[in-house]
Amino acid sequence: MTIYTRRRFLQSVAVTVPFAAQPRRLFARQSLVRTIAGTGVAGYEMEGQRGLIGTETQVNNPYGVVVGPDGALYFCEVDTGRTRRLDLGTQRLTTIAGTGDKAYEGDGQLALQASFSAPHEIRFDRDRHLFVVERDSHAVRRIDANTGVVSTVAGTGEAGFSGDGGPAITAQLRQPHSIAFDADGNLLICDIGNGRVRSVNMQNGLISTLSGTGDRQAATPNSGPLAGTPLRGPRSLDTDNEGNAYLVLREGNAVFRLNLLAGSLERIAGTGETGYTGDGGPALEATFNGPKGIAYSGQDESLYIVDTENHVIRRMSLRTGILETVLGNGERGDGPDGDPHSCKMDRPHGVFVNEGVVYVTDSESHRVRALEGAV
Repeated sequence: MTIYTRRRFLQSVAVTVPFAAQPRRLFARQSLVRTIAGTGVAGYEMEGQRGLIGTETQVNNPYGVVVGPDGALYFCEVDTGRTRRLDLGTQRLTTIAGTGDKAYEGDGQLALQASFSAPHEIRFDRDRHLFVVERDSHAVRRIDANTGVVSTVAGTGEAGFSGDGGPAITAQLRQPHSIAFDADGNLLICDIGNGRVRSVNMQNGLISTLSGTGDRQAATPNSGPLAGTPLRGPRSLDTDNEGNAYLVLREGNAVFRLNLLAGSLERIAGTGETGYTGDGGPALEATFNGPKGIAYSGQDESLYIVDTENHVIRRMSLRTGILETVLGNGERGDGPDGDPHSCKMDRPHGVFVNEGVVYVTDSESHRVRALEGAV
């Protein structure tokens, strides 16, 4: 994978802010942020086969983001239904899925001939297939790595709750928001409208409820078994290779560790109250405001949490339990690039960490940003 070296990255950013001017930073790092896709104006331009330069091309409300097995950056646009690919070497941006129409159409066709309805997140499995979770189609679909053909793997396209114990393709979901693959290759789904995390066994295609009861108002206890425990707004999740999942509760304003091997969960960040406090202290004593994204980073054993309504990205060290803000200043806005603690954002949603770079979809600024030097 081609990633900007530190020297090239520093040369590409005009603004450099000394450490003393960055009060939220806990460690002596010089981190910098820059836009890698989007102009700040929502839109879509036909790219052609070679694509357009990412920073000169409009994007429209980007949400989920991931680095693919080919080393390129992929992100989905919730408003257009498109999934786009940014070559991190050439900086060329192309569309790889979606017609731009908001619809649940195109199974059995090539990805560019299919329509998607409010895709929130994208993930690759071990076989390089790309999975797209669609909030308004109430489904998860797959783009085959070899043929480019689209198929549904979970959901029927109609909202509801049904199907546990049976095939995922005949089960109903309600506004699913997030997906991730666990250490065993099972597909985990934040079925937010049903207040559940559901699991699809990718070997036999069967779906089951992993956690959650469907009661969307009940508080989630600080610890307990996965089965039968209510989840208050299971919005986003990520996994590690040790059998854990990390779940963000939007309405619950907290992060939970799901021990998939032991079948238990525990709160590891957030008091459950709404706010923006706790930087520099234990994550368990911090407050969040509608967190909507999370990424696990094995490189620094940390979680990167998208604190959406605070317009910041926060990092929780899994070694120490300490929380800090690494991008954003708590104010809603658009930039500027350079010092990450002076860069305003506008309701970010997606985050992904790869080779020391934190990629963020700054959704309502209509940009994708790269933070270097924080990991």
